[in-house]
Amino acid sequence: MNHRKSAHNKQELVKAPGLQAGSGHRASAMLSGSPISGVFSAPYNGEAVAAANAAIGLNTEVPGAEYQQQAAISGQIYAKFKRAGDIAVSVVVLGLFGLILPLLAIIVRLDSPGSLFFSQERVGLNRRQTRRGFPGDDRRKVLQPGRPFKVIKLRTMGVNAEDNGPQWATKNDVRITRVGRVLRKTRLDEVPQFLNVLRGEMSLIGPRPERLVFVRQLEKEIPYYHERLKVLPGITGLAQVLNGYDENLESVRRKVELDRHYIKRAGFRQDSRILFNTVSVVLKGEGSR
Repeated sequence: MNHRKSAHNKQELVKAPGLQAGSGHRASAMLSGSPISGVFSAPYNGEAVAAANAAIGLNTEVPGAEYQQQAAISGQIYAKFKRAGDIAVSVVVLGLFGLILPLLAIIVRLDSPGSLFFSQERVGLNRRQTRRGFPGDDRRKVLQPGRPFKVIKLRTMGVNAEDNGPQWATKNDVRITRVGRVLRKTRLDEVPQFLNVLRGEMSLIGPRPERLVFVRQLEKEIPYYHERLKVLPGITGLAQVLNGYDENLESVRRKVELDRHYIKRAGFRQDSRILFNTVSVVLKGEGSR
């Protein structure tokens, strides 16, 4: 009976509306055997989400002290190796990127007026929420749900792109420049964010950082939205690979569940799968805006 349900979930996942192009089979593989696959494949349902959360241990009883101690030690080892990997990869990527940066600077400036780089404030890790004795409902939460930082990217839009206020990028967005479309397609516009990784503001893998204006809006609409802030935001991640860019409230709900799934099961095996699939997404140009 369970085998039939699992097979049904995989089929629905492949056909689910709103998925990033080509991600159906990828999602089936990466979420194989996970109860979250059913939530991800169907329209948002509060009871289904609650059931999936309980199944993967997001809302269960507190485990014993011995288990907690072992988990804490494993988590510390994983965190140290992940940080070391972040630094090593960032140094290599930025070094290679520096070789083509002068050419990119000329091309970007010739295509449209404005600076080469673009920075924007995003909401990062909620450090107080993760510390013992700080449940996250202190003064910082009133001002910022997480630690604010400036994300760095190559500019892909005109300088007056948000004269009408903050908004998500859409398919065939007229605000994107000609060169900007190529940069987004190849993900070269994301490379400067490795500076954020070196600074410790981001990680290579984690939930995508969001702007405060959208965080305030989405936290009212989506349960558990703030749980995305329990880890460092990432350049790539489970939600980025499978769900692509945010398009509407439904896609954000899927993203939140995928982010929570990643946080609960974070580890070397899952990170390796995400990196492998990230390479595939970049090479195929999937999900670009």
